[in-house]
Amino acid sequence: MAGSEDKYSIENTDYSVGQDNVQKWGFDVHNPVFGISAGLVLLFIVATLVTEPATAKATLDGLKWDIIGNFDKLFIWAGNLFVLFCLALIISPFGKIRIGGAAAQPEHSMLSWLAMLFAAGMGIGLMFWSVAEPVAYLTGWYETPLGIEPNTEEAARMAMGATMYHWGLHPWAIYGVVALSLAFFAYNKGLPLSIRSVFYPILGDRTWGWPGHIIDILAVLATLFGLATSLGLGAQQAAAGINHVFGMDAGMGLQIGVIVGVTLLAIISVVRGLEGGVKVLSNINMVIAFVLLVVVASVALGAGLGNIPTTLVAYVSNILPLSYPHDRPDEAWFQGWTVFYWAWWISWSPFVGMFIARISKGRTVREFMVAVLIVPTLVTVLWMSIYGGIAIDQVLQGVGALGKDGLTSVPLAMFQMFDELPLSTLLSSIAILLVLVFFITSSDSGSLVIDSITAGGKIDAPVPQRIFWASTEGAIAAVLLWIGGTEAIQALQAGAISTGLPFTFVLLLMCVSLVMGFRTEPKT
Repeated sequence: MAGSEDKYSIENTDYSVGQDNVQKWGFDVHNPVFGISAGLVLLFIVATLVTEPATAKATLDGLKWDIIGNFDKLFIWAGNLFVLFCLALIISPFGKIRIGGAAAQPEHSMLSWLAMLFAAGMGIGLMFWSVAEPVAYLTGWYETPLGIEPNTEEAARMAMGATMYHWGLHPWAIYGVVALSLAFFAYNKGLPLSIRSVFYPILGDRTWGWPGHIIDILAVLATLFGLATSLGLGAQQAAAGINHVFGMDAGMGLQIGVIVGVTLLAIISVVRGLEGGVKVLSNINMVIAFVLLVVVASVALGAGLGNIPTTLVAYVSNILPLSYPHDRPDEAWFQGWTVFYWAWWISWSPFVGMFIARISKGRTVREFMVAVLIVPTLVTVLWMSIYGGIAIDQVLQGVGALGKDGLTSVPLAMFQMFDELPLSTLLSSIAILLVLVFFITSSDSGSLVIDSITAGGKIDAPVPQRIFWASTEGAIAAVLLWIGGTEAIQALQAGAISTGLPFTFVLLLMCVSLVMGFRTEPKT
């Protein structure tokens, strides 16, 4: 369409507010997003520390469950819509549009690109839940999906299908909507790489005013709280694993030490930037994860590989029943698991989506959606089939701690499964290393995202600003864990989950705005 570039021009706007601060402070901040975000973060920490941690957790948990209970159907149907929208883009004429324009070339190899988006998207979550979640569904740890009788062959198949439902197309569609919207408006329309930019077709110049400020502030808070929560809970998992394997005390000292170590390494990575830091770590992640997967499958004599067809069939055959939220016999289960997951993925979508957008220039819409939606889902089928499949076999055969006691500790579940395999100490040691590297990758990529938002959508924020946000993530997790323990961290998680409701509407509007933007592209 003629004049489409002028339509989205931001010349003559005041979006570069804060440039004077660069010279004076070594920061490149976009007021009021930076100031309000930092102020609200500080206020939340102080309020959580001043208030009894149990009281803060109870208050925020109440808010979280009110949102989940009252808007459960909205979350489920919105997730379904995002999957259908992304699949439609793959087969639509819009699939030919190239991010960055017709002449744009990919900036990263296919392997590095996939490694980075997968590590940022859910790498650490797969380590945490790939054993615990299928075992929970099989044994009825927290009710069973669709009311299936626990500890049966049918429950085993449903456990794998329901686990894949939570880690397959739906979360990646949520990330895909945000990532593609950001990438398109940044690289095709020349707008800043910030959440607000996506809404220019709807808001017009108000995008650069308070409506846009609010959107970006919500994105910063959701990202920061989500990352700090993961650091806190992840430190507990890593400490539990170290205690289980090496016998070290898994107390507060070790947990804080893990957070400090991860934060310092994340700072080094963000200082080195995308190419020298995040990309290198993501490639290391994928190598270690692949090695661990191959070794586990080998020492288990291929036990998990045989579950791949079962997992895939269970996923495909149950995706529709699990996606229908009305008249369910398992309301407690789908609210406690599915709706919780959808709210969590949506609250994380600004972080993961912006990071994927930043590394995806040069890909066509079709190539982008296949890579973001289909490839990770297939990799997850493989991962869950091996780890979850071996764990389920142990439960059904009464082998080891999982077979004897079921799921007693989510952080320890993977290590308990490894205990019954040859080379268990080696497997657990590699898993601990992989958990730590995944955490570093999440922290540094999240810091780069927050830098971009608070710098007005600029890609290369000054080094002191990168250090500030990486340090803030670690400090929030460490302080809350030290003062309030698990309850304070879970209060932070409940706060992050609560941002999922407003962001659900943001993502729905993104779909509309993205189509409006696509329609301004020249016909090819």
